[in-house]
This record gives sequence, C-alpha cells and structure tokens, in this order.
Amino acid sequence: MSLSLQKTLFSVSRAATKSRFQRSTLPVVLSLSLSCSRLASTMAPKVSGLKDPSLFKQDVCYVNGEWVKAKSGKTFEVNDPATGKFIGTCPEFSKEDTQTAITAAETAFESFRKTTGRERSKLLRRWYDLMVENAEDLATLITWENGKPMADAKGEVTYAANFFEWFSEEAPRIYGDTIPSSTPGNRVFTIKEPVGVCALITPWNFPAAMVTRKIGPALAVGCTVVCKAPGETPYTSLALAELAHRAGVPKGVVNFITALDNTPAVGEVLTTDPTVRKVSFTGSTPVGKLLMKQCSGTLKKLSLELGGNAPFIVFDDADVDLAVAGAITSKFRSSGQTCVCANRIYVQRGVYDEFAQKFAAKVREFSVGNGFDAAVTHGPLIHHRALDKVDQHVRDAEAKGAKVVVGGHKMPELGPNFFQPTVLTGMTGDMAMAAEETFGPVAGLFPFDTEDEVVRLANATLVGLAGYFFSRDLHRVFRVAEHLEVGMVGVNTGLISDPASPFGGVKESGFGREGSLYGIGEYQTTKMVTYGGMGLPLQT
Repeated sequence: MSLSLQKTLFSVSRAATKSRFQRSTLPVVLSLSLSCSRLASTMAPKVSGLKDPSLFKQDVCYVNGEWVKAKSGKTFEVNDPATGKFIGTCPEFSKEDTQTAITAAETAFESFRKTTGRERSKLLRRWYDLMVENAEDLATLITWENGKPMADAKGEVTYAANFFEWFSEEAPRIYGDTIPSSTPGNRVFTIKEPVGVCALITPWNFPAAMVTRKIGPALAVGCTVVCKAPGETPYTSLALAELAHRAGVPKGVVNFITALDNTPAVGEVLTTDPTVRKVSFTGSTPVGKLLMKQCSGTLKKLSLELGGNAPFIVFDDADVDLAVAGAITSKFRSSGQTCVCANRIYVQRGVYDEFAQKFAAKVREFSVGNGFDAAVTHGPLIHHRALDKVDQHVRDAEAKGAKVVVGGHKMPELGPNFFQPTVLTGMTGDMAMAAEETFGPVAGLFPFDTEDEVVRLANATLVGLAGYFFSRDLHRVFRVAEHLEVGMVGVNTGLISDPASPFGGVKESGFGREGSLYGIGEYQTTKMVTYGGMGLPLQT
C-alpha cells in the first residue's frame, strides 16, 4: 500500500471513514428549538486558566523519562474544534524519533518486567491519585482540544482514572495454574509473563480514557509502552505523561509520542519493528486492517477495537420512558462521537409514535455551543470532515423519504464544526445510516414489526461492537441477547462502559478485550513448565 494511501487512512478519523445517510416519516420541524450557546470563539481558555500550567506541554514528547523535541524540529498545529482557532503545536515525530522511543521501552523492559506486582500496583495507584488531584485541569484540556462539554470531560477523567485504579488492584493478582499431568512423574504448571514492548495507538474521541485503558493493564503485568497520541487531541496524553513522571514511573517504561502528517510512517515503525511484541489500536476498521497487515510480518499480538454500527431496539413491551432516556444517553453522548453510540434505532410499531415524540422532545432541550459554557450540553464535532459526513447522512435520508423532526443542519453561527442534534423518522434500509456509522449527533428511527425481523436487521452488518435493546419480557431478554452478533449488549440501559467490564467487538469490529480481568490477559503470554523425574518412591 502506498504511503499516500496509508496517510489518508490514518489521518481520516473514525468520523470520516464511515459515511452515508438515512430518513423517516413524521412532521418536519426544521425550526430547531434547541437553545444555542454564545459564540464559541468567546470561550477559549488560556494556559493560565489551568491551575497547573505545567501540564500543558508544547513542542515536546515524553521519551525515556525526558521531554524531547522532534529531531527534525518540525511541529504540527492543534486547533480548537469549537472555534477553529490555534491552540498550540506538537512535535512531528519521524521514524527515527519513534525508533528511539521503542529502544527506550526495550531497555526499560529488562528491569521493569522483574518488578513485583505489588510494586507495579503502587505505581499505578500513585498515577491514579495524581489524575484525581488534577482532574479539573485534565478536563479543561479535553474540552479545549476535543470540544466535549466540561461535564462530559470531567466524567471522562473519572472514567479514565478508574482504569488505573482497577488495574492497580489486578497487578498483585496475576496467577498461573497447576495442571494435573497425565504422566505420574511429571508436574505441570503455567506462568503468566508480560508480552514485552507494546505499541498503543489511541483515538481523539476519548483522549484520556483510551490511553489509560491500554496503559493500565500493560504496566500492571510488567510491559513497557510507546503510546502514539492522536494528532487531533495530543495535549491530554502529554499531560498524562507529566503525571506519570511525577508518579515515579521509571524512565522508558512509558513513552508518549505525537505526529500528524507522519502518522502513517510512525504507525509503520510501530507495527513492523520486531522489538514491539504487541499492538493495541482503537480506531476505524480500514486502519485496523492496515495495521493488522503490517503486523503480520512479525506476528505481533493484537488488540483491535474498531468501528461499530450499534443497533438500539425498543420492543412494544419496553418501558418507553426508560428507553428514551437510554437512547438519549447512548446516541448523543459526546455529540454522537463514540464507537458504541446507538446508530440504528429500531422501534416496534406499537410504541413507535410515542417513542418518537418523547425522544424528539428531549433532544429539543439540548443546548449546543462551546463546552466551556456551563449551560451547554453538546459541543462541536471534531473537524470539518466529520461535519460534512453527518450532513451527508441527513441529506441522503431526506432525499429517500425520511422526515427531519428536530435539527438537520449545520450551525455556522456557533463555529466551524457544529451540527444541530437531529432526529429523523421513517428511516428505511436503503439509507446510508442503515449501513454506515454516522459518528455524529443524528438519530434515525426505523420501524419494525417482529422480533425475528429486528434481530435479522440488527445483525445485517459487517461489524459487531455494541448492541442495545429494551424489553420487560425475561424470555425475550435472553433470546435477543444471545442472538445479537455483537461483543457487548446493553439490556434496558444505554450506558455499558465500566472498567470492570470487558470492552470489545466481533466481526469487523475487531478482537481482544479491554478493561476487566480479561483485559489484563491481552498483555500476557502463558508459559508452560513441565518438571520431570518425580516418579521416584518416597525415601524411607
């Protein structure tokens, strides 16, 4: 694959790599009754607005325990998605810079792998405590570079820190097994060992949580890491690196690097260098396939959390108010820019109109604007490519018969990347939203008649990350949960993320699990030891 194509695949985020459109049928209410916040351009913070300005790291990455610039001196710009204005610059790391980080991790691994689980536990706990102490500043950085409202950003910081807490508790409890041998003179047991140097490639939509969800288990078992921060949101990752330094993480154990234009080249080094034994990636399915292909030359261990197209099903026997609340949470969190957002909302005809009316009423209550405004509930999309894709999905749905009930348009009066939270009714299977992940604040409501029909529709996709359904029939709960082809199911809830729960998908949504007791195994290998010569009689 050409470098230019790799660059396209890497630089186009999940929001830009999944596109199409859909519709529905109810009254068209194009005059959105969403309350609009003040213009985003008036709300941008200054570095001095941080309680600890030293958490804002410009033009440096964290390699081998030191803050370093790119050897070339090159940098790239980071802009505020709410205003389009310049935030700062970050190093444009090259292949050579990346190789230096890998070497640092390799050197550190030889000693770090020998630390005890209890030592690693205390290290992660100190990092967790520092995240909690600096939660407000971390949330400020997230809102600044990602655009999500402060309330969401604070929630992400808590969620992110909890991965360090969870894996700090798992670190001392890494157990092998004693296995009864079929040969009387042999004794068989297993040892869990760290896989080695890990390359972690994280996305922009959760700039703190996706970092800690990967680093937590890696450090817990004794691995060292090179973390490639997202080019759109690098400053949160670099702030976490500063806190790692303060927590006393030994040099070379964690290395944070940044790149934008050089992302394909950096990714190629991380996936082809034989020193790297494990790659964990969260992002789009096309990029995941590329990384998997590149990793095949050295047969690296892989965890891939890729794109989704989550079905959200409301049965006639559901608590409609509960289902509406769940759909609001699942669909519009982070303005629809999460991999587990409800993408296809299927509502049984018996409750379709009631659900649509109540759902639309809740969406009309949203306040759109800059995330630093306390009254705002929903912020901008990450960039213009994401905005254009969302708009295309709405226009496609409209053209094929869907009705816009709420929203449906860009909001240039607020800033360059805002789109009205949108509800569409009368959606059909020939619309783009039926096949593609929107990754934006657009909810399309599809009617259905029977359980068999909706399960078939829900599974009619190449991906399978999350799925949701609402029902009060216990038999149906087990039937549908078992038949949905996804890695995670939410029953009567729209929020399924928890450090204690295994996160991951099936089909082209990837493989491997993050979080939970299963997540720690992704960074380990199992070594079997057979000890022979034990068949002698007892001494007298």
